[in-house]
This record gives sequence, C-alpha cells and structure tokens, in this order.
Amino acid sequence: QVQLVESVGGLVQAGDSLRLSCEASGRTLSSAVMAWFRQRPGKEREFVAAINGGGGISYLGDSTKGRFSISRDGAGNTVYLQMNILKPEDTAVYYCATDLDHYYCNGCSEESRYDFWGQGTQVTVSS
Repeated sequence: QVQLVESVGGLVQAGDSLRLSCEASGRTLSSAVMAWFRQRPGKEREFVAAINGGGGISYLGDSTKGRFSISRDGAGNTVYLQMNILKPEDTAVYYCATDLDHYYCNGCSEESRYDFWGQGTQVTVSS
C-alpha cells in the first residue's frame, strides 16, 4: 500500500509563488510516474503535471504550462509542484498521484492511470 501526503497549500496573493510537495511512503516510487492534478471549484479534476520515474522528463497540462513545473527528489519518493505567477483561477484542491505501472508518461493526463492518490491540499489565490 502507498500513502501520499501533500504539504499544506494555503492562501496566497495573485502573482505569488508557492511550492507544494507530496511525500510517498509504503514503497519506493523511483520507477513510477508521479503527477499532480487539481480540482477547481465547480469543475472536474484536471491534469496539471507529471514526471517520469527517473525524474528527467516532465509533462505539463496546457492550463499551467509556462508557470508551473514539476520535479522529484533523488530518492524518487517526493514530488514537487512549483507554481509561479499564481492567478485566482489557480484556486483549487491539488492532488498528487502515482502510476505504479509506468516509468514514462503513458496517457498520464488520464485519472484512471493512477493507482494511489493523496487527500488533496487547498490552494487559494486572492486577487
């Protein structure tokens, strides 16, 4: 069993930066794709970013490309989401997830690919 725990998000102002982390426990995830999704108020959950097992290749969703980036630590069990130039429309609950079956992204924007999810962390961006 894998547990994923996201760091606390919080309230920030438009234009600020914020880094979320997600720490995995239960097994080593160095060979697994890890990803971030978010659910904005009144909307379906959407793909934000993913990173391959080795950490060298990242995949970004269209809505945040250019402002957000994803990385992971050397051990592979912590994944980060760096969010820059935050906008009020980035207000959402952010979730991390892991796809144990793939080292590289393979349909990684699809929720069904992921085996385990964190509980989510709220990020609120004020204007």
